[in-house]
Amino acid sequence: MRTNTLRRGLVALFAAAISFGAITQAQAQPQADHVLRIGYQKYGTLVLLKARGTLEKRLAEQGFTVQWTEFPGGPQLLEGLNVGSIDFGVTGETPPVFAQAAGADLLYVAHEPPAPSGEAILLPKDSPIRSLAELKGKKIALNKGSNVHYLLVRALQSAGLSYTDIQPIYLPPADARAAFERGSVDAWVIWDPFQAAAEQQLQARTLRDGQGLVSNHQFYLAARPFAERNPVVLGVLVEEIRDIGEWVEDNVDEATAQVAPLLGLPSEITRKAVIRQGYGARPITPEVVRAQQAIADTFTALKLIPRQLVIESVVWTPPKRIAQHAE
Repeated sequence: MRTNTLRRGLVALFAAAISFGAITQAQAQPQADHVLRIGYQKYGTLVLLKARGTLEKRLAEQGFTVQWTEFPGGPQLLEGLNVGSIDFGVTGETPPVFAQAAGADLLYVAHEPPAPSGEAILLPKDSPIRSLAELKGKKIALNKGSNVHYLLVRALQSAGLSYTDIQPIYLPPADARAAFERGSVDAWVIWDPFQAAAEQQLQARTLRDGQGLVSNHQFYLAARPFAERNPVVLGVLVEEIRDIGEWVEDNVDEATAQVAPLLGLPSEITRKAVIRQGYGARPITPEVVRAQQAIADTFTALKLIPRQLVIESVVWTPPKRIAQHAE
């Protein structure tokens, strides 16, 4: 009974968006043919790309303008993509799995290299918990359907625990941090820069990060209709993302100086998050598809999504000339 409730709750986050989109479709403003609407989160390569302005200059040559919308997390961003308010965005590994399960018409466009240390299970500094096995029966805060959801599942499995052995408390990052500080939860599963901030400001202790458990890829995703109509635009976009990622790798201090004020965080916290991220957007490979399929299969086996998924069926295949240029 509890498993069914969990499954319904997890998929509802995305299914509600689908229903909302159907209800409001008649009221929606028609999208301009030459606008690229990008969803981004508070931290990541897209933040720097937005600040740099080079994408806008290149796409102006294609007759496109760019609009940016910030989202608090991957699940919310994919809601926006599903209801048609954005065309492109970036999330962690798990949100697109739940979105696909709920019927979102999305495509995987590119991915970043693994960044397993950029997410972790955190404990209050004075917590008596010393092992994953001690999480049994404990309240654990996480953003439902986010990348850290899979980290938590894998970490529990590694300790011989099942997902039903803990009490998940589904909260977005800001609310989860407040609950963590109050002591209302026993642990918090979170990603950077929230992870780095909690480590520095709250002296939160890392029980387990993703190393050896998950890849923690970042995925760039597009609405299928937009991708099919505008492959050249997506090709330019991926090039720009890759270029700025390579710049960050070679200019960590300068990137930190740019990102810190955008996040409202001190430089030492921001730098830690910058270093732990993966950079260099690249095409989706068969190996990445297999890894993502394993995530989908895990959640299917747990009955947290209602049906078997085929990840390969939602991978963007660019025209040959664009694919060759991206390699």
